[in-house]
Amino acid sequence: MFSENHVKQGVTFPKGFKAAGVKAGIKKSGNLDLAVIYTERAAAVAGVFTQNQVAAAPVYVSKEVVAGGKAHAIAANAGCANACTGQKGLEDARAMAALTAQAVGCAAGEVLVASTGVIGVNLPMDKMKAGIEKAAAELSETGSENAGNAIVTTDTYSKAGATEVEIGGKKVRFGVIAKGSGMIQPNMATMLCFITTDCAIARPLLQQALSEITEVTFNMISIDGDMSTNDMVVVLANGAAGNPEITAKGPDYDVFYQTLKELCTGIARRIAADGEGATKFLTIAVKGAKSFADAKQVAMSVAKSPLVKTAFFGQDPNWGRVICAVGYAGVPMVPEKTVVKFGDIPVYAHGVGAEFDEAALRQVMAAHDIVIAIDLGLGDADATVWSCDFSYEYVKINGEYHT
Repeated sequence: MFSENHVKQGVTFPKGFKAAGVKAGIKKSGNLDLAVIYTERAAAVAGVFTQNQVAAAPVYVSKEVVAGGKAHAIAANAGCANACTGQKGLEDARAMAALTAQAVGCAAGEVLVASTGVIGVNLPMDKMKAGIEKAAAELSETGSENAGNAIVTTDTYSKAGATEVEIGGKKVRFGVIAKGSGMIQPNMATMLCFITTDCAIARPLLQQALSEITEVTFNMISIDGDMSTNDMVVVLANGAAGNPEITAKGPDYDVFYQTLKELCTGIARRIAADGEGATKFLTIAVKGAKSFADAKQVAMSVAKSPLVKTAFFGQDPNWGRVICAVGYAGVPMVPEKTVVKFGDIPVYAHGVGAEFDEAALRQVMAAHDIVIAIDLGLGDADATVWSCDFSYEYVKINGEYHT
């Protein structure tokens, strides 16, 4: 376990990383809105990006950096997504990287860029330039908290974490900051996640680990079923811990992989729980499927159902909405073999509603954290998706979120 201070250190907990978050005037609210993360020592870089075919300009630029295999910095802004902005948007994203490179002293091709906010609006480059220069001047080993706060939009708080393990006889640290609250159904919510580590690991293994872990963490959350144009999760590994470089799978890689997976799982769960207007954190656990893909499809079908989500907001144990979503998921299922539980209480079994203790079920529905357990009874595969309810506040937030 780590102290709150370690969590606050986030991306600056690993050796060699600095960060800053500043007010550049991009957000109308006047809050922090521009972040820079920097490592003087070159870092291996890996990334996973949105599968939305209408991807934002910074996604294209950052993909090129990941393909290059090496990075020194990340620059990210909130308040403007720089999406659907054409050639001008791409030029602005490249300029954002070049300005950061000039400010920190590296090549433009070694700077990842990310943006989040309103779609269809151009970046205010005069404000971006001043903000980047200010952030670069304020880079520090205590700057992660401000950097995290500078990338949020409708989040109620910035997600951060840090941990430390032993690899190759050395203490290896990991840190993370992330944002995500709405437009969340990654297939990689508007989700941005920046992970740092001082582990020495070969880039191909770093990319393999991140890609695999994303499939069972960030790709297992849904708040509203909308996939953003800007999603990305990137990892920088600068090797400052001094461990022997991980160049092949083995015990050291296994420790690295498990640690990264736990970090990503924690952040994914917190993003789902902080869904716009959420009052419930829903875990949809499906087992007894013929494959992981089938289990995930069923879980996502339930997680994305507005009727399921509104029922849980109203604390209504309407199991009919859940079994309905299971039935139209597009996955083979046998109603008579399927069992649905809310918490530990069976509500549907053998093709009909189950008898249950109404008082006990009311307690389950009144809780903040609720598990919807579904057993298809057809195989050995399972999958868990994290989601939340739909409240009046969700409609209010998105009804008022406009250009």
